[in-house]
Amino acid sequence: MTSVEKYNGVARALHWSIAVLIICNLLSGILHEPLHMGAVLIPSHKAIGLTVLVLSVARLLWRLTWTHPPYPSHMPGWERGAATLVHVLLYVGMIGMPLSGWIFASASPRDLSWFGLFDWPKLPFAKGDALVGFSHEFHTVFGYSMAVVLVLHIAAALRHHFVLRDTVLRRML
Repeated sequence: MTSVEKYNGVARALHWSIAVLIICNLLSGILHEPLHMGAVLIPSHKAIGLTVLVLSVARLLWRLTWTHPPYPSHMPGWERGAATLVHVLLYVGMIGMPLSGWIFASASPRDLSWFGLFDWPKLPFAKGDALVGFSHEFHTVFGYSMAVVLVLHIAAALRHHFVLRDTVLRRML
């Protein structure tokens, strides 16, 4: 593949780093209560979320300054539209999920730490603020939605690779 057909190294590194972190956070967010491991998982969940936020803002800025490779010419319009919608939803999740978590964690009396290395600054919100309640609900509902969107994204990439046998997945490898 030529460099025109493939995402560049920065885009690929950000994509895969963020993907691994999001999968870890979705699992820890969904499973911490059933496993009764909130005290162990949630501090890391928060730190990973903040990392996803920083990396995702960097990725969005990179994306706005660099053009992604074109879709294969054989992709129908509806598929291009679906891909664009899924990517928009992923960006909303990559930025909205950690931001909403940061908002409601800021209203907690507990410190917000980045892997115990330093305290992360809290936003000026208090428990009972309307935005804190909304953020918590968004975080919960969109967390499950993000899991569904992520599965769709992975399934589409695998379909392109194994069924259609085109270059869509290989562009990001």
